[in-house]
Amino acid sequence: MNLPPLSLYVHVPWCVQKCPYCDFNSHGQKGDIPEAEYIQHLIDDLKADLHLVQGRKIHSIFIGGGTPSLLTGGAYIRLLKEVDSLIGLSDNCEITLEANPGTVETNRFKEYVKAGINRISIGVQSMQNDKLKALGRIHGADEANYAAEQAKHAGLNSFNLDLMHGLPGQSLEDALSDLKHIIALNPPHISWYQLTIEPNTQFASKPPTLPQDETLWDIQEQGQALLAQAGYIQYEISGYAKPGYQCQHNLNYWRFGDYLGIGCGAHGKVTDAKTGVITRTEKVKHPRGYMDLIKPYMYKRWEVEQDDLAFEFFMNRFRLVEPCPIEDFSSLTSQPLQSQQAALTKAINAGLLIQENGHWQVSVKGHRFLNDLLELFV
Repeated sequence: MNLPPLSLYVHVPWCVQKCPYCDFNSHGQKGDIPEAEYIQHLIDDLKADLHLVQGRKIHSIFIGGGTPSLLTGGAYIRLLKEVDSLIGLSDNCEITLEANPGTVETNRFKEYVKAGINRISIGVQSMQNDKLKALGRIHGADEANYAAEQAKHAGLNSFNLDLMHGLPGQSLEDALSDLKHIIALNPPHISWYQLTIEPNTQFASKPPTLPQDETLWDIQEQGQALLAQAGYIQYEISGYAKPGYQCQHNLNYWRFGDYLGIGCGAHGKVTDAKTGVITRTEKVKHPRGYMDLIKPYMYKRWEVEQDDLAFEFFMNRFRLVEPCPIEDFSSLTSQPLQSQQAALTKAINAGLLIQENGHWQVSVKGHRFLNDLLELFV
């Protein structure tokens, strides 16, 4: 079968402190980060996964965390050089690094550009200091502004500003003020999404008071209008970009592409060229266990069950605003389209999905009631 593009996710697990809403695999920094040692483990982890590449080059790289901007440019020079040597990077390979405004130093972005990183994603979350304090962030609005200005002048191809809404004590006016501030900074890409309370977080054990549903709806509706007026095109649930600046790494996720995952707790998804079987992988989560030379990096790997493939495909693909070629379903899952015809017919009849010109298009109603649409494929 024709394999989809292959991306690479790299996880850096350390951060200055754990935020109360965060359910990612992150660990508060205690002492110096073993940077050189961890980079070597990432390289060795990648070497153990080379059999999954199957002749492809790397389409995109996303370095997430944790706080990857705690590591130096020199660390990423070493890592990315090895990735290119072991596998190879495709032409115009997008390489994104997540950064916390509280860890940005003068010239740090320029070091990252020298390493080959061409896109930075900055976790701003809010431009109001009281909201940032409530979120447990280590930076203030001034640091967020500074980080955005650094990104503008670092020689990057693009940069993203991450902004949340529906924050503790946030009014409609607060949320729209935040969004207007971010728009004024003129990033090529904005990730704008609602705070959700996740299990096993501080907020889950001590829930803050969040805005009412009516306020959340007004924020979403008026915020989307502001973004559209400013020239940002919504291309997925929380992604808004100026034309030509969509995140290619995220697009590969949502288009059901393949990706390797290296680093603590990193996940991967790989399709077998001969059988069409899709395998998911997960690496050891804790840094101590991951860097234990006696144990393998792989925590577990499993084949996606045939009964789950349709749901996984549509769960990813229907996040996107763009139409989905109908042929992608069979080519990326190795399943016959007829197996999902009853569910597709229900979705179309309910006005959640439009089928025309060889494509599926999630309707406005379908995006509004996305969970209802996806439940048809369970």
